[in-house]
Amino acid sequence: MDQCTVEELQSLLVGNFVPNKYDQRKQAAELCAQHLRQMKEKKLGGGSRLDVVSAFKHRWQLPLDAEKTLRALSHKDLRYVINTYDGSQTLQEVIDEASINEVFDDETAENAAPSRSGIKVMGRFNRLELIDPLADCAVFGDANLTFSLNLAAHRKDFGHVGRVIATTFEEVETLRERYKEIDESIRILEEHHAEVYHGVDCTRIALDPRFQGMDGKLGAVYYNFPHSGAVQGFFDSNPMVNWRHENLMRLFFRALRHFMKPGGVVKVASNSGAVGVRYSFIVGGAIENEFTHTETMPFLEWHLHRYGRSYGDRRDAYKRPDAKNNQSYNAQNANADMVYCFAYAPTGAELGKQPVRFPPSLEVLRQCKDGPFKNLAPGTPGRLNLAKQLHQRFLKEISGTHVG
Repeated sequence: MDQCTVEELQSLLVGNFVPNKYDQRKQAAELCAQHLRQMKEKKLGGGSRLDVVSAFKHRWQLPLDAEKTLRALSHKDLRYVINTYDGSQTLQEVIDEASINEVFDDETAENAAPSRSGIKVMGRFNRLELIDPLADCAVFGDANLTFSLNLAAHRKDFGHVGRVIATTFEEVETLRERYKEIDESIRILEEHHAEVYHGVDCTRIALDPRFQGMDGKLGAVYYNFPHSGAVQGFFDSNPMVNWRHENLMRLFFRALRHFMKPGGVVKVASNSGAVGVRYSFIVGGAIENEFTHTETMPFLEWHLHRYGRSYGDRRDAYKRPDAKNNQSYNAQNANADMVYCFAYAPTGAELGKQPVRFPPSLEVLRQCKDGPFKNLAPGTPGRLNLAKQLHQRFLKEISGTHVG
């Protein structure tokens, strides 16, 4: 309850939700957190496939007949409506404007195939990764750098002049222990004129001197399968640790604001059923920071999905990546993997401080009955010592150390 907002507490008070005290797997606190999360997710739409028209309809709360009209528009008209509509005019007025609007620059990818089906062309646009050829792009949390290799080769084949900035959370010494091929990957990336940074916390890039002078330079950013790190003994969904995953997404999008070009794209891949970094954390964190949710597409339909996905921890030392069949990672159903797509749309308004979830207090940890505390008797030195260790760790994380 300490982590709930006033609105969440109010919804519990006026609602009729009661946690099932006979649940064999989850405690009352986890059931309450799950209920509140589901209430929030109803407002954000589902976590599975959501095409550009469905995302636009949900953003503006449009009726069903408006959706049918949008799906019938040509590429030229649909892109104009999505880029222009702001609620100050009726949707039909904007559609009428789109029909008489002329395409003046037909050399850009955005203006290709103007008379074709809008929903199909814009969907292909996202899947083929037709990003700004002049702008830099950044990849965060790419443990073995295989995604960055794909992206760098893709941009080189397309003749892009913008840089690829590939980053890892771990330092290179740790990566060499886990991935024997890491030095070769770095060499190839540098041959493609990419820059490789190690020890990068994606929530604190504003304080990283390597990112100085990059204000408004990024046209595309990628973060695949984010995770704030496991806490031994706890499932990711447990309220004692789940706040860390929500903070990761909120602080990630807040950090990006300073470096993104207006209209720049951000793509975050995650499993729609993930219990750590929930899709609602991704979409909610983006919306809070003026990143418009433009589409959710299946990961396997993405042109860049074929890379050696890894666990990103010590398990990678004995579970080797297999870029062809992705057999190295089977912890989740691949058909439920999604790519959540966003566009930076700053309004110029001052947002204020970023809200975050705070960690449980020492007293709450001391009384915890879940995870590593389950078999520790109340009042014992072992329980108190473990509570102190976790509390100190959580205080460091909430202050900005090892959050990403």
